[in-house]
Amino acid sequence: MITLTGGATNGEAAGRRFRALLQSPDILQLPGAHNGQAALQAKDAGFNALYLSGAAMTASMGLPDLGIITIDQVTFFIRQIVNATGLPLLVDGDTGYGEVLNVMNMVRTFEDAGAAAVHLEDQILPKKCGHLNNKKLATPHDMALKVGAARKAARDLVIIARTDAAASEGIDGAVARAKLYIEAGADAIFPEALTTAEMFREFARRMPGVKLLANMTEFGRTPFFTAREFEEMGYHMVIWPVSSLRVANKAQEDLYTTLRRNGSTEAMLPHMQTREALYRTLRYHEYEALDQSIVETILPTISEPA
Repeated sequence: MITLTGGATNGEAAGRRFRALLQSPDILQLPGAHNGQAALQAKDAGFNALYLSGAAMTASMGLPDLGIITIDQVTFFIRQIVNATGLPLLVDGDTGYGEVLNVMNMVRTFEDAGAAAVHLEDQILPKKCGHLNNKKLATPHDMALKVGAARKAARDLVIIARTDAAASEGIDGAVARAKLYIEAGADAIFPEALTTAEMFREFARRMPGVKLLANMTEFGRTPFFTAREFEEMGYHMVIWPVSSLRVANKAQEDLYTTLRRNGSTEAMLPHMQTREALYRTLRYHEYEALDQSIVETILPTISEPA
């Protein structure tokens, strides 16, 4: 699939394709992709759906994840990932960018941009990463109103309600909120920042028949579990939200340190994506083939500046 040709997703709505994936007996694995290139690499690795993290988007813009990003900025990322891959995309909708009408605007805008699903959290602004301290929560009633508004605005978009209540209200509070959000119209629940396998199992036990999403972020409050382990604990989706950005950022840090020290990038060549690999990922020759006036590119045989 390349972005300039139509019909790559057979015309079926992204939300319907996401729902179909959720019916599989296996857990739906959603690696984070912070831009179109990362999304293509994830697709080539064999993943059939992706996740777009608010933290990854803001960090890639040089901003902290404090609810600063706007709806229009998010749609830029949605479009590039969906257009590049054609894969169903779950998008981080933060707090909905405001109140009820703002949530409805977000849902319509994201769905029109090609998103398959969105999750909406029960924090209030200024929001924080779910694995940090002292998060401020909306009332269950106010969050339920947002969930209901999202449901009303959606055509096929899957609505996932995230609750950050476990840290301050315990499992009882988180479960009570989750049940209210399901009643309001959520398709699935995302219990954020659970800290033990026992908590994950207990939450799932108390939400029978509900699709659940687990967050396997690094450097957070959740211990490392595999996708299979989450599945065995009763979860239907798992995200790795910022992993691609973390790896890319560490590699870039090493590059700039080496370049500053050596005045050359030669020592970093073993750690670089080659020109051939880049062009293969981008489907470079497939784009060339669309325009017969472009002479087919022949890769250089010696190292040269990109």
